[in-house]
Formats: sequence, structure tokens, C-alpha cells
Amino acid sequence: MTFTEAARHSLFYRGLGCAFIAAWLVGCSTPPPPPQDSAPPPAPVVIKPIEPAKPQLPTSNARNAHEYRVDAAKHLYQLNGARIFKGRMPPMLYAVGVLDVEVDKQGQVTRTYWVRAPGHAPEVMKEIEKTVRQAAPYPVPAHLNKVVYSDVWLWHKSGKFQLDTLTEGQD
Repeated sequence: MTFTEAARHSLFYRGLGCAFIAAWLVGCSTPPPPPQDSAPPPAPVVIKPIEPAKPQLPTSNARNAHEYRVDAAKHLYQLNGARIFKGRMPPMLYAVGVLDVEVDKQGQVTRTYWVRAPGHAPEVMKEIEKTVRQAAPYPVPAHLNKVVYSDVWLWHKSGKFQLDTLTEGQD
């Protein structure tokens, strides 16, 4: 064996020995700790939605259209408090109209029609009809299958009004 061959074998065995020692050292080391199992996340709490109580509709004990008219007027006043003319109405009004309103047994407006329309003020007619429809549901007519009531709308030029049923009078 020549010097170069001997050197090559020596280098080979040294390398092999180093690799063996490295493998042995790696094998002797402590294994890495297993991953920590974190506590499982708590199960989400399912809260059943609380069904809101169905609003109790106001009820009218009126036995006829004339009695129901008072309940309907109070209902309209309650919903339109800022639009009600306070005090006595002046002698000259911008518009006066008579509107019939049909209310079914659930308090819904099923029909409106003018008995005396303020034709010179179509914007007032539209506003009155809108106000009447937006006020639904009205008090449920407990003793009537449906009711048709009439009321006189007294309309001031300011846009405020009174209903004849609850008017404070006129100068």
C-alpha cells in the first residue's frame, strides 16, 4: 500500500468514525419533549335566543263605530303628539276634511275614503292618509268584526292638526 492509499484509507476510517460518534451522540441525547397538548378549548356555549314577547295589541271595547272613533283618535294622538295643535284652533283653518277609515279585526287599516276631501290641499290629503296608515295597528275592535269610523281632520297651516273627536275647540 502506498502512502497516498494509506492516507486515503486513514481519512476514510476517520470520517466513518466521526460519523459513527456523531450518530451515537445524537442517539444518546434526550428526545425532544412531546408537544404540549393545550387544554382543548372550552366548548362554545350556545345560548338559545329568547323570543321577544309578541307585543300585546291595544284592545278597544267599543260596541259601535262612534265609540271606536274615540279609541282611534287617542291612538293617533299618542303616536303623533308633536304634530297635534295645542289649544283652541284659530277661526280660519288651512284645511278641513272628513275621512272614513275601515279597520279589520286585527287593527289593520283595510280602506280609507274621503267623505269631504280638502281638494284645494292635495298635500294635506296625502299626509292625512299616510298618517292614518302609519298608525296601524289600531286598537283591536274586540266586539266588532271590523269597524268603519269617521273623523273630521282640522288642519292648521303649520302642519299641525286636531281631530274633531278630541278637539279643544275653535275660536
